Amino acid sequence: MAFEGLSSRLQEITRKLKGKARITDSDLKEMLREVKLALLEADVNYKIVKEFIASIQEKAMGQDVLKSLTPGQQVIKIVKDELVELLGGTESKVVFSPNPPTIIMMVGLQGSGKTTTSGKLANLFRKQGKNPLLVACDVYRPAAIKQLQVVGAQLNIPVYANEQSKDVAHIAKQAINVAMSKLNDVIILDTAGRLQIDEELMQELQNIKQSVKPDEILLVVDSMTGQEAVNVAETFNEKVGIDGIVLTKLDGDTRGGAALSVKKVTGRPIKFAATGEKLSDIEIFYPDRMASRILGMGDILAVIEKAEEAFDLEEAEKLEKKMKKNDLDLDDYLAQIRQMKKMGSFSSLLKLIPGMNQFKDLKVDDKEFGKIEAIICSMTKKEKRNTKLLNASRRIRIAKGSGTTVQDINKFIKSFEMTQKMMKQMKNKGGMKKLMNGIDENALKNFKI
Repeated sequence: MAFEGLSSRLQEITRKLKGKARITDSDLKEMLREVKLALLEADVNYKIVKEFIASIQEKAMGQDVLKSLTPGQQVIKIVKDELVELLGGTESKVVFSPNPPTIIMMVGLQGSGKTTTSGKLANLFRKQGKNPLLVACDVYRPAAIKQLQVVGAQLNIPVYANEQSKDVAHIAKQAINVAMSKLNDVIILDTAGRLQIDEELMQELQNIKQSVKPDEILLVVDSMTGQEAVNVAETFNEKVGIDGIVLTKLDGDTRGGAALSVKKVTGRPIKFAATGEKLSDIEIFYPDRMASRILGMGDILAVIEKAEEAFDLEEAEKLEKKMKKNDLDLDDYLAQIRQMKKMGSFSSLLKLIPGMNQFKDLKVDDKEFGKIEAIICSMTKKEKRNTKLLNASRRIRIAKGSGTTVQDINKFIKSFEMTQKMMKQMKNKGGMKKLMNGIDENALKNFKI
């Protein structure tokens, strides 16, 4: 998970501060020392760490924080504000041309994930109402064109390729003519990479840039390469000139040094973050939201956005009516599980909810969703409507049909009946408050889908 190591360290530091009614100079020095070590362990550039710590120290001392009524919370706010600034301050959007098509040139080393990221961006732009065209400008790597065509086919997004030509600048120009004739308003050029930076690669990218004058040049970097990713970004910016950065494999980067260093070193913003292997796993990079996640404050806006994208409004209204009548059956339950799956893994969603980070032992196995689907799909319509019908012989039949055990069936039915009971409580006046008061850490630790 992104920033896992850094996040757990910083959250531990902020927890200590929250409980303090008074902070001394020595408390502040100790906190800054721990933050410094956490950032260095996360592979953040030493010079950046030094500046970051100095800035926090100056602001903490300068605002008479140590004498205030809530010094711990004020120091935490300063740390968060500095973290936001380090990550870029505010979100940086792709600038679409007022005279389409907008040309976006993807650059980066081989293996950074350029081709897949090109597809992910095309998919994201289409959701924003654009009509993208993917262009195969990598004519050297074996099967590079085929890979882009496969990605395009999966997303149902057109791909332009010219397998007879090796002149990538000419291919890019041809793609513009095709886009204009087909009314594609966004062109994404998937350029070639190398295992390492060389003059030939840089010259080719400069030729494409001069030939088609792209509106945006986005550098794709593998965040798991740490400081090397920062060095790559710095070199590409000097040699070609970039407008923004896309961090890939952020879900696998437990340290986060690249994300925390790259903006400061290059002066170029992180515009997108790829957070998984699916072609939908890419998101706009919001520095303030990312800082909140790192400090364990959650990112409820991300949860809302994912829900808006995944959930059908009409279905949600129907479900709400059923919940008010306490008429929730297993077909409704299954429909909601399938909608939830569209939002991503349940465990990753929990991390976005403020306060959930305190339950360190909370584990949710996403494979349980598959079991539940198989169990419900092995039931008859009457059984889905009324779980009281599920006697021993029916449970044995369902277990065989779903590839599960009778114990799995029993556990799930018990969980579902508890959900129905909670819904009934929520109908009563003050039911939600009683319900929330009844949820403690032990209950969450034993949580099982």
